[in-house]
Amino acid sequence: MQQQQTQERFDLAGMVADLNSLLRLKTTVTGIKMFARVEDMEAVPKIRRPSAVHTTDQIVSMASRLGWTVGITAEDLVGAQCRAVIGLGPQDETWLEGANYVGVWHGTAEDARKRQQALDVVPFGQYRAMAVSPLASGRLDPPDICLVYATPGQMIILINGLQYTGYRKFEWGVVGETACADSWGRALKTGEPSLSLPCFAERRYGGVPDEEMLMALQPSHLEKAITGMKQLARNGLRYPIAPYGIQSDVRAGMGVSYGKK
Repeated sequence: MQQQQTQERFDLAGMVADLNSLLRLKTTVTGIKMFARVEDMEAVPKIRRPSAVHTTDQIVSMASRLGWTVGITAEDLVGAQCRAVIGLGPQDETWLEGANYVGVWHGTAEDARKRQQALDVVPFGQYRAMAVSPLASGRLDPPDICLVYATPGQMIILINGLQYTGYRKFEWGVVGETACADSWGRALKTGEPSLSLPCFAERRYGGVPDEEMLMALQPSHLEKAITGMKQLARNGLRYPIAPYGIQSDVRAGMGVSYGKK
């Protein structure tokens, strides 16, 4: 897992204020932090511990939908899949087989195994606990990654902000079910900005609405995106994106949006 570089400090509350101003987000921006020791997770200010068994999707949504700070260990999660994605459970041969998914999510054992092998997961053995919290609270300072739930229109502006300087093409995959491996699993494993289409479980158990996508990224990348979005806004490229009109003469609009400043 790519840890946040040298425990760099960020103005997390300021970043959230900028995000909400730039994108008009409806959902609380949150952070995830992994812990090698349970005691360190339990020392997070105002940490809540679950009294029931949950999916990771539910735990994340307790922060993003309810504004809670929540800490978990492997015992708080419902099964091997949730544990394995965040490195709190083994990615052993039994897990790789994905036998429970045959005839449910996949037509054959081979299909289930291929899906399991495609998942980006945090290597097992390094961490024993995880905490989630609203980013603006500063209780995870800094978090390993930030989670931004946004509509496609909001998300493309966020991506444009990431690409304003130091451009590169982003290429993301879709594993299907267990899409949390495309977002927080991949971001925790690689340190790279990771976009996902939240899956059935995230929407059914985590309450993610139909219109939202999820970006998981390190605080440094989020800071970069905000800087880029501010410049885009100064250039007139901002959210919400006002429809120009499908029958209008496009030349005046194109001159403003794509002409040299």
